[in-house]
Amino acid sequence: MEKSPTPSEAPLGSDRFADLRDGLRDGLRELGLALATPARSGEVPFAGATRLWVRYLPYIVVFGFVATLLPVTVTVLVQDYQQAGAIAGAVATAQTAPLLLAVTRPLPAWWIVGTADVLGAVALLGADGTPGRSWPWTPMVVVGYLPLMVLLGLRESRRTLVAVWLATGLAGIVFELVSQERSDGSQLLLFVLSGVVLVLTYALRARGEAQRRLVVQETISEAERAQRTLLEERARIARELHDVVAHHMSVITVQADSAPYRIQGLPDAAQEEFATIAASARESLGEMRRLLAVLRSEDAQGERAPQPGLDRLQQLVEATVRAGVPAELALAADVGEAGQAVELSAYRIVQEALSNVVRHAPGARTEVSVRADGTDLLVLVVNGPATEPTTPLEHSGTGHGLVGMRERVRLTGGSLDVGPLPDGGFRVAARLPLRSGDSARGGDALKGAP
Repeated sequence: MEKSPTPSEAPLGSDRFADLRDGLRDGLRELGLALATPARSGEVPFAGATRLWVRYLPYIVVFGFVATLLPVTVTVLVQDYQQAGAIAGAVATAQTAPLLLAVTRPLPAWWIVGTADVLGAVALLGADGTPGRSWPWTPMVVVGYLPLMVLLGLRESRRTLVAVWLATGLAGIVFELVSQERSDGSQLLLFVLSGVVLVLTYALRARGEAQRRLVVQETISEAERAQRTLLEERARIARELHDVVAHHMSVITVQADSAPYRIQGLPDAAQEEFATIAASARESLGEMRRLLAVLRSEDAQGERAPQPGLDRLQQLVEATVRAGVPAELALAADVGEAGQAVELSAYRIVQEALSNVVRHAPGARTEVSVRADGTDLLVLVVNGPATEPTTPLEHSGTGHGLVGMRERVRLTGGSLDVGPLPDGGFRVAARLPLRSGDSARGGDALKGAP
């Protein structure tokens, strides 16, 4: 019985064929991308391609034109137009060989080819076989002129292209006036075809440049939008921090002012100390209000309401359920140790996570868990995939909601872990320190952030 070859014994030719096939497929994909976004003005076509054969493709194509047109032109000029062999060879070389130069320098190549075409038409005036055949431009001249127009249209300015097109038409008119009986309309054909090719190639190049500018502008706009979202979120956090700190400062002021009335027998020094504490607290509140006036806009009156905490999570989850998302809340009883700033950050994180579920995964089952492990407040929001194929409620989201989550976590000195799940769902996990010292360090980090 013959043993089938193992993978290590497989012929090397199959691996080489697979590599060649994959390379060709990738090259064709890159070629299609290069055709969709032509080179910039002054750039060699396909110069930015990564594959060598794609970069050299313009040279290969032009060489094919030259290798075909050169012998055909000599043969037709000698046999059909009955022109001398030496003249035919010189004219054919001058009309076709400069196409190789046109890949990198199309305008000088056009001067050479255009001059050769004019001289060739003049030489054909004295040839015995010219009557009854195409004149002033032979079929080979028309065929060779079109790839030259393509290369010109992809490289030169609009003014140059118009000048080339008008010069082509002017040469045809001059020959029409020289010998109307020999003219067969080839000059009009070349004038029309060259104009069409120049317009198409220039439009293709302009479209590619517009696409590049659009991509650059979108990148800039995205960066500006992200920065604006970050600044807006930081301003909102600052306003909410004011509401949290102002409450405690107001309590300090009231307690310091009322201490002499609540505590009997206070010495004069203690009364003066309480008065100083109350005055400092009131001064700090005034400074905070002046700072807040810079951050708070005129239409932000709703933000003056008491800031939500963990006690409002149940209402938030119920509102999400009414929006069509089956959400459940597991709120531990030992989370009462969290400070107001930590509770506010946890509430905003859950709010943003549930909003993302409503926008991007409508109908997905969602679980919200908030508990404390002694030192940290753990916030977890996990949603599964959408239960049925649906169209998301929003298509224009920028994904910057995560920016706000990170800023909230950074404020408290905690950590954030977000990412997709294998089943198509999404997970948001935040760890917020319960200790006030950690929150203070987070606030300092926010204040010193760029």
